[in-house]
Amino acid sequence: MCYAVGHSRVPVMSAPATPRTAAPPTTSTPPAPRATSRVDWRLRFALLSVVWGFSFLLIKVGTEAYAPFHVALGRVFFGALALMAVLLLRREPLPRGRRTWMHLAVAALLLNTAPFSLFSYAELTIPSSLAGICNATSPLWGMALSLVALSEDRPTRRRVAGLGLGFLGVLTVLGAWQGFAGLDARGTALALLASLCYPIGWIYVRRTLASVPGSPVALTGGQLLLSTAQLLLVSAVFTTAPGAFPLWPTLSVITLGALGTGMALQMQYGLVAEVGPTTAQMVTYFIPVIATAAGVALLGESLHWNTPVGAAIVLVGAALTQARRRQGLY
Repeated sequence: MCYAVGHSRVPVMSAPATPRTAAPPTTSTPPAPRATSRVDWRLRFALLSVVWGFSFLLIKVGTEAYAPFHVALGRVFFGALALMAVLLLRREPLPRGRRTWMHLAVAALLLNTAPFSLFSYAELTIPSSLAGICNATSPLWGMALSLVALSEDRPTRRRVAGLGLGFLGVLTVLGAWQGFAGLDARGTALALLASLCYPIGWIYVRRTLASVPGSPVALTGGQLLLSTAQLLLVSAVFTTAPGAFPLWPTLSVITLGALGTGMALQMQYGLVAEVGPTTAQMVTYFIPVIATAAGVALLGESLHWNTPVGAAIVLVGAALTQARRRQGLY
């Protein structure tokens, strides 16, 4: 999902995800230019890569004490709080109009509620590193869906090659030649389904919110508020309230929401405004690398040769699917 920032557009990374294939909504009145950050953009780029790369580790730690729906709920709740604080400081209003909020509710379901819950459930049985790699398949799903749902997207040899190469990488990660031995099929399927939710959501946003006025923070903040309401309802129906709040899982969920789902978006907006969307979007190619390194180093997850090799193939394929119109996409 993307929202406009000035005359450039920013992928709304409510979850760690790969570059978006959907065109974003645009604002009717571009916000005033912002001052360049005093911190060098390369440092902010590196920090953003780490924050989103560690998100899968934080999900894993959170599920050690909380139900998956609770992890997803905490994620969107603290993310919404962070963005509400920004809106309050800037004195910016939330979006207006019942129709806008109805579309934002669907976007919240597709881009936050469903994928965040699915990733949390997936990480009950699969390593955080594998979840991060599954997340990197989003642009592959997105390209395949856009060819069907968006008439202006035409297949090219490069894009088709990227799609085929990307899914070859997925099969490599999953060890298809050995019959997927040792792989938790259910958890992996949930993670791949979560990654599929994102492009479906982006296409919906492209069709319904293309001309909605409002700043990126306001639109994303409203979306996270609606996702919080959705997950409150789901959690009340399908789970019971936590009986305890262990320190590290609780801190993990708070960090995942406030930093990884809330403030990281602000960093991304700043990068796009300063160095442009093409450079800023490259942060997403570091996410599975950092997710894998964090899972192996800090959680002791096992790593076989096919995992990094397959992940590299997935990323090359994803890059090819995104290369067909860098100027027009953003």
